[in-house]
Amino acid sequence: MTLLVPPPHQRPTGPSTSRRGFLRLAGLGVGVGAAGVALAACGGGGSGSAPASGAASAAPGQYGTLALQLSWIKNIEFGGEFFADSKGYYKEAGFDSVDLVTGPVDSADALVLAKNVDVGLSAPDATARFITEQGAPLKIIGSTFQKNPFCILSMEQGTPIRTPQDLIGKRLGIQAGTNQQIFAGFLKANDIDPGQVQQVVVQYEPTPLTEKSVDGFMAYTTNEPFLIKAKGFTPVTLPFADNGLPLTAETFVVLQETIDNERDKLKAFLTAEIKGWNDAVADPAGAANLAVNTYGKDLGLDVAGQTEQAQAQNELVVSEDTKANGLFTLTPALQDNIVKALGNIGITITAAELFDMTLLDEIYKSDPGLITA
Repeated sequence: MTLLVPPPHQRPTGPSTSRRGFLRLAGLGVGVGAAGVALAACGGGGSGSAPASGAASAAPGQYGTLALQLSWIKNIEFGGEFFADSKGYYKEAGFDSVDLVTGPVDSADALVLAKNVDVGLSAPDATARFITEQGAPLKIIGSTFQKNPFCILSMEQGTPIRTPQDLIGKRLGIQAGTNQQIFAGFLKANDIDPGQVQQVVVQYEPTPLTEKSVDGFMAYTTNEPFLIKAKGFTPVTLPFADNGLPLTAETFVVLQETIDNERDKLKAFLTAEIKGWNDAVADPAGAANLAVNTYGKDLGLDVAGQTEQAQAQNELVVSEDTKANGLFTLTPALQDNIVKALGNIGITITAAELFDMTLLDEIYKSDPGLITA
């Protein structure tokens, strides 16, 4: 679920990299040449400021270097990672450095499986397919987004689609491939016969919607609505996660053997990530400035636009559950709902086969101060 959802954001099985390549860049005013520079520029690139005072520190460099596979270019989607790097949280946790490896990639899961990276940012459907189809020894150990940003986007100036039942009889633009599978699952979750809607294949840019050749368009809540708003239209979104298909996104995926053999290293990494994302949630403008002026400085990003997307993104990162339990956590109920949603898109797996939340449980039990409202 890994443009976004590319997030948000479904990489090998989520929205295609072609979508990210077009939409993300179109929406942010980035040219193809700039994208090429971004994709070649891996690594941290942080400011290296001192760690926050008063935080317990691991022995300097005891965990060496960790490679984190990002799902996309270094824009606001990774604001928490930018804070973790620039504020020294990774070093404070005991790393020489954490290499923020730039995407897009066909599959973060495949790179983790091949041991090219230590941790990958992916999505439940992508990881579940690797486990069920290949027997891959992978586990999700946390989820940055509590909700996947998939939605049906429509407009007040056209035919607003506010509820699943409003889909019936409408002409809908759905991207070919995985998005069609996800949308089929959404229809199934809402007991809508596919024959009750008209689906047409579209690309990843919402012109068919603004030109009114479709009534609705499969999109990402943190991306395309802002694109059509900038063109003078009033967006209406029907989020999948709030209407029967509660998948999450930007999940941390690792090998089971890493959990077994390098548990403390993973916990140190997650602790630094929690601190970074706590900062990103508290300071979306600061995260946007890091994206624009430091980590994505060659991308031609816009501070106002990145701030707006950060604010929308934070609504997916923070939930009532994370306020109670901490960022990245997935309650047993949410895990069960994700498994049910995966069943609707044709993937049969158990929560125990897909998730391991014990590392986060231990982190927050040890330091409940990391839980911020």
